[in-house]
Amino acid sequence: MRKIVYYVHQSVDGYIHGPNGEFDWPHMGPELSAYSLGLTERAGAFLYGRKVWELMSFYWPRVESMSGDPHDLAFAPVWRKMPKVVVSRTLTRAAEGARVIGGGDLGAEITALKAEPGKDLLLTGGSKLASALDRLGLIEEYVLVVHPVVLGGGQPVFLDAERFGLRLAESRTFDARSVLLRYQRAE
Repeated sequence: MRKIVYYVHQSVDGYIHGPNGEFDWPHMGPELSAYSLGLTERAGAFLYGRKVWELMSFYWPRVESMSGDPHDLAFAPVWRKMPKVVVSRTLTRAAEGARVIGGGDLGAEITALKAEPGKDLLLTGGSKLASALDRLGLIEEYVLVVHPVVLGGGQPVFLDAERFGLRLAESRTFDARSVLLRYQRAE
């Protein structure tokens, strides 16, 4: 069965974006960029909640006209080729060939998705879908990149989380700046 890997950038104080939705603080240096691109090689699909999907589907199809960042330019073709699954109770279809699920029993739909053949599912970005999947025990791996910034508020990585154990699988620094904490869910 495929795993769900939750990959998220967070501040030192545990937020994924600032009080006003700011996400201008993660720095994708060469080492972190290489790690991020390598992580996508494990994935058979990207998994998004609706809000993150709206940001991704706006940015990545036109990134070349919006950014000269080397990481963005390297990731754009990966994003375009990768199958995408959007979990939403309000969307019925999505652009960029994305598949939409979430109109029924979330646990059953995600379990069926995980049972499909292929590589792992890479859940990136937001914490609402991750929190819903946490409560159902459906995320097996957490890849947290901690950036050297204190946001003082915003959206926390874990929303309404109930206590669960994790086992540290890997830690390292990138670009003498950010810290990777990769955990597996403890059984």
